[in-house]
Amino acid sequence: MPSLEPIPPQVVTVNDHELAARTRLDDNAWAYFAGGAGDELTLHANRAAWNALSLVPRVLRPLTGGHTRVELLGRTLPHPILVAPVAFQRMAHADGELATAYAAAAQGAGLVLSTQSSTPMEDVARPFLQERARGPLWFQLYWQHDRGFVRSLVQRAEAAGYEALVLTVDAPTSGARDRERRAAFKLPPGVSAVHLTDLDSPAHAPLRAGESALFDRLLAHAPTWADVEWLAAQTRLPVLLKGVLHAGDARQAAHLGLGGIIVSNHGGRTLDTAVATARALPEIVAATEGRLPVLVDGGIRRGTDVLKAMALGASAVLVGRPVVFGLATAGAAGVAHVLRLLRDELEIAMALCGATDLRQLEPGLVRPAN
Repeated sequence: MPSLEPIPPQVVTVNDHELAARTRLDDNAWAYFAGGAGDELTLHANRAAWNALSLVPRVLRPLTGGHTRVELLGRTLPHPILVAPVAFQRMAHADGELATAYAAAAQGAGLVLSTQSSTPMEDVARPFLQERARGPLWFQLYWQHDRGFVRSLVQRAEAAGYEALVLTVDAPTSGARDRERRAAFKLPPGVSAVHLTDLDSPAHAPLRAGESALFDRLLAHAPTWADVEWLAAQTRLPVLLKGVLHAGDARQAAHLGLGGIIVSNHGGRTLDTAVATARALPEIVAATEGRLPVLVDGGIRRGTDVLKAMALGASAVLVGRPVVFGLATAGAAGVAHVLRLLRDELEIAMALCGATDLRQLEPGLVRPAN
């Protein structure tokens, strides 16, 4: 069981958790969890894009019997909030991913565990799956150069009870993370990507004249659509693609009959100046024509953000940094508090917009602020 810690009395919003987390994390961990790529324009644009959308509420509607339930991949979820995959959570708190799992399960939130988890997937799944009112449990994959290793990870996730695979497709290489470089980021002792310890580095011949260490070495094993098709054929689990921003890629995913799409720019950690997810979402929803679920992450800090995403056609949302900030603030209790805040604020926003069911939300409730 994770440790129980009190929520500081001054922490009453998700943003308060971020402020509290800054006092608990050293510069090394803060650079990793809070930073983005380049000038961090996309990092800040994600948040600004939700703020730039105004709500146009309906009034005088019956509100009795309202709820936040949604249907996703054949399951009824108590609400549309999932925990996004975040690596190395034991760098934020000693209980790490285990605390997040207990909190998410208790709050009925879905959980997506990172390939770069600092806690084994079986240890995370065990307490999460025991909660009757839990949300879905998914495993996120970073593509590896060894297909045999990828297959073994998938089989391990299936055996542990994970219910879907989330393939991250927007990070064939890391972004230029200046904040991490200034902090000389390194993993602290005792924290590692526990699922990758047995992965051998690919063997490469020396670079020849004119070759690039990035394009001709590292990216030689970057995933392609052929790899996506191979992955889908290796598993009985639905496969979702995380990191889709272009309508053409969304149509291809729908054509392949994949399990879903997550509209994401990696929280602004890969390609700086990439489009904000709130702006990309409507185009992706239109491109898929309802053929598969579309989820979204990036910059979500309020229940009103969740409502806007659902009104624009999202099937659910994911939150990453807010969960880590809650974890740093008060362990499992902090994560639970963050998730409960978002759900409570979503219910309030629904009521004030005249909606008792998330299916009643429509694009007309949202318009550009200017």
